[in-house]
Amino acid sequence: MSEKILELKQVSKWYESADDRKILEGLDLSVSEGERFAIVGPSGCGKSTLLNLLGTLDQPSEGSVSVGGIATSGLSEAEIAKVRSKQIGFIFQMHHLLPQCTALENVLVPTLALPDRPKPKESTERAKQLMDRVGLADKMNSQPSQLSGGERQRVAVVRSLINRPRLLLADEPTGALDEKNATKLIELLVELNSSENLALIVVTHDPDIASALGDVRTLRHGKIETE
Repeated sequence: MSEKILELKQVSKWYESADDRKILEGLDLSVSEGERFAIVGPSGCGKSTLLNLLGTLDQPSEGSVSVGGIATSGLSEAEIAKVRSKQIGFIFQMHHLLPQCTALENVLVPTLALPDRPKPKESTERAKQLMDRVGLADKMNSQPSQLSGGERQRVAVVRSLINRPRLLLADEPTGALDEKNATKLIELLVELNSSENLALIVVTHDPDIASALGDVRTLRHGKIETE
């Protein structure tokens, strides 16, 4: 039986405002090792809010979030960051690469946040292996300005994998790509989901991208519905 990596129990989220509208309400969700699915929903339904909660970048107003069996409520930001850096990888719509660094250096940045940092030689070797795997072996010393949009996003994917996360969260990862590169990126993420046995959650507005994940869940009225 696959191990649970992430679990949300009766999670609600709201922000102090005039109407105090609940963006998420009584939401339950569990994510197991090797699982993958897409989250879709209309604009403003709370997809980004949910992703921030899944990634421990924000905390719920009510309910609990557990990562790798560790409940995050009551932990300090430093303690949560420690859990996050070891368990979760992120891919965003914009690659957020450091322009002054090479592709290889950008990939290695997350290793600097690990509390028990691996030896630089080991991290560099893993980075090179991953870059070769995604077809970027000849781009390691290139700066972001010398890479195409698809290449920059592949660097971002490798960066998200460098710390061997158990869960990969992708927020509109193909939004800045053309159709050909978008298809290639999703194919890569699905392949990595299987070969690395990591859980994959993709938030997207594109129905084709969502269906490529094989499991689509809709965020509606603050809850997740499985299609």
